[in-house]
Amino acid sequence: MILSAAENITLEQTRQRVFLALFVALAVVLNTLEFLLPNPVPWFRIGLANILGITALFCYGVRELWLVNLCRIILGSLLVGRLFGPGFLLSLGGGILSATMMSCGFSLGRKRIGPIGVSVLGALGHVSGQLLVAWLVVVRHPGIWLLLPFFLLFAMISGIVNGLAAHFLLNSLAGHAAFRGLRERLDILTGQPDLHQQQSGN
Repeated sequence: MILSAAENITLEQTRQRVFLALFVALAVVLNTLEFLLPNPVPWFRIGLANILGITALFCYGVRELWLVNLCRIILGSLLVGRLFGPGFLLSLGGGILSATMMSCGFSLGRKRIGPIGVSVLGALGHVSGQLLVAWLVVVRHPGIWLLLPFFLLFAMISGIVNGLAAHFLLNSLAGHAAFRGLRERLDILTGQPDLHQQQSGN
């Protein structure tokens, strides 16, 4: 069956909506599972759900990053019964600052910052936002900021891990018909178009 150009565009948009809904659902599931797992230190979670937010950012754009992040925070908190509690406020504060830093890094360094760099920015923003909310709402004591260097170190490690996972996921999705322009964007980040041009010139 041969589809017209308009039908092909409609089919591609439908595929993209399906993938976006899947990203949101997976982010909510990962966020909920990570909350239910035993955690020896408060707030210390690797943030696996951020992988889906980063993937949505590179596949779609800034608006979809915010959609995935806010949905997984709100729906995840609703599922575990902590909506509007202190834990929800911590997640929301961290999520907002994280999404803001990832959005700025992606928009300003579109051809220079890849998934790993964006992930590290988001992780640093998340722990900073959580500490700020904790200081404002939970523990009103300046000593809480002494934890910031330790939290930032952990955030950098988790950001690299999540960024690598998002990088592999994006490369897998780049071959799908729903994301035709994704491979070109990833190649620009890695400098492969320049390499291809040099090889063709030789």
